[in-house]
Amino acid sequence: MKLQSRYGGFTATVNSRIAAFVALILCLAALTAPAAVHAQTGQTGAEPVKLAILGDSLAAGYGLAPAQAFPTRLQAALKDKGRNVTVINHGVSGDTTMGGLERIDWMLADKPDIVMVELGGNDMLRALDPASTEKNLDAIVDKLKQAGATVWLVGMMAPRNYGPEYVKQFDGLYKRLADKHGVPLYPFFLDGVAQDPALNQPDGIHPNAKGVDIIVERILPFVTKNLDDAASVRRPARP
Repeated sequence: MKLQSRYGGFTATVNSRIAAFVALILCLAALTAPAAVHAQTGQTGAEPVKLAILGDSLAAGYGLAPAQAFPTRLQAALKDKGRNVTVINHGVSGDTTMGGLERIDWMLADKPDIVMVELGGNDMLRALDPASTEKNLDAIVDKLKQAGATVWLVGMMAPRNYGPEYVKQFDGLYKRLADKHGVPLYPFFLDGVAQDPALNQPDGIHPNAKGVDIIVERILPFVTKNLDDAASVRRPARP
């Protein structure tokens, strides 16, 4: 009888300790789960999501103060939304899609989680063959995906006076690439700004500070939606 009594007491002690251990595991899981979600969505309170803008003068902030450039203004807008996102400016004025392809390795040294590709405008202004532009962008997206980065594609549109055939080929290449690679597409970077003198610098091509704010306002829902897409934003281990 004493043996049974001691055995019962031992069992109760073990069960109590197991229950306490399980409770501790559940508590730790509850504490770490929000951090995992935040890491994917860019919510405040976690390690920042790194968003690099691989672009041309529209990203670089041609003719503007650094604080007025698109990447800086986008980061500020995301912060206002409670998003913990570091936006890295990899815009180079005058850059073509070929130039962007040649400097991917340099850009990847920043280990971005996401790369927004904003290129093609200078190809179009130089009336380069849209097939070459598409080939370069195809290689850019492919190389970025192979490196483990999430890719967002930003489109441009050719001036209508380039002729219907050129316009059709150039405007359509972004959707073709987005469909091919299964990446999100923002159709037109200069939406709401193009050809509006009040929102552009005297050259009629580059947005002024007000124009940049319009661009940020228009593109922000696209950015936040894709930040919230768990399948879109991931943090792969990269050296």
